[in-house]
Amino acid sequence: MTIVDTPERRQLRELTRAFVTREVLPHLADWERAGEVPRELHVNAAKIGLLGIGFTEAVGGSGGDLLDSILVTEEIIRSGGSSGLVAALFTHGIALPHMVAAAGARSGGKLPRPPGDAVERIDPTGREHDLIDRYVRPTLAGSMIGALAITEPDTGSDVAGIRTHARLDGDHYVVNGAKTYITSGVRADFVTTAVCTGVPGSGTLSLLVIDKGTPGFTVGRRLEKLGWHCSDTAELSFVDVRVPVANRIGEEDTGFLAIMQQFAAERLSLATQAYAIAQRCVELAATWCRDRSTFGRPLASRQLVRHRLAEMHTRAEAARAYVHQVAARVAAGEPVVTEVAMAKNVAVEAADRVVDQALQLHGGFGYLRDAEVERHYRDARILGIGGGTTEIMNEIIAKGIGL
Repeated sequence: MTIVDTPERRQLRELTRAFVTREVLPHLADWERAGEVPRELHVNAAKIGLLGIGFTEAVGGSGGDLLDSILVTEEIIRSGGSSGLVAALFTHGIALPHMVAAAGARSGGKLPRPPGDAVERIDPTGREHDLIDRYVRPTLAGSMIGALAITEPDTGSDVAGIRTHARLDGDHYVVNGAKTYITSGVRADFVTTAVCTGVPGSGTLSLLVIDKGTPGFTVGRRLEKLGWHCSDTAELSFVDVRVPVANRIGEEDTGFLAIMQQFAAERLSLATQAYAIAQRCVELAATWCRDRSTFGRPLASRQLVRHRLAEMHTRAEAARAYVHQVAARVAAGEPVVTEVAMAKNVAVEAADRVVDQALQLHGGFGYLRDAEVERHYRDARILGIGGGTTEIMNEIIAKGIGL
């Protein structure tokens, strides 16, 4: 089982490649220095349907599924974009699916497969439909930006240990706490926020949509990072923030399950970014070694260099094949939690090894900010941390084999 290459998917690749060439490459270096991508990029991506890939037309999307989303991510990086760009432009891929899933469940449909492959029937009334209209549709149209706030300063990967607390007070929740490492947190118009609605740290979680500008909700300092420079990252603070009950996603105390159900899509997206970075770096290194001469001969004429490139290519292609296989099983509805963790780790390891070797082959030029391979070297480091660390993935794998 793998991703079938259809005419529609080839067209999607071509559309993505043209978008990157036209809208991204002339400006990416400036966005890296600015620390964010412009809101206009969201609008332009929405106009051609890229922003809505993986979300059905019933919620304002462009159709397609998890596999189509993976192909878009892969093509962005293979065309010269970056994983930081993917994180900034497609943050809605982790901010919206919980709303879409809740709407599908309330309508009597099954929970959608990630990253937001919504069921076609959406409840025409009720809180979930209101959230679709207020947040999902505008975001997929490029007029709003959403973020997902789970991580806290003292919890890291321990989702069940979340201490940001929401106390019910009439028709509002009163929220107090803090979040950190929030992708698109600076630019976001709203934040899908994990809060504890039981005893703090008990794992009794709910999801609330909190609007920027709500009294007591403060976007803290912009965090400076090793990589993903064009993706803004922020700290968030909540002090007696009053959030309407109408902004709750799904039923109270169901947030932990909702978060877990969407992790597969996020982890496969990060795995895709990892193998795509590896593929791109193989291409960059191979071109450099053909064109660069030392001691009167091209680098590629040396057996040591050729074999190193061959090993890099093998790692990248093997990781891609396995991630595609696992993604196809997820899209088919198979419960492959262990395999998703394995796919993420396999792809991250491939990226780590390949980018290191690619930069080495570029020599001194590879260490300069003008080198694309240098950006990939920095960007790749987050992939073994975000969406669950390599160590957390190993724990999942260990449980999956009965340890």
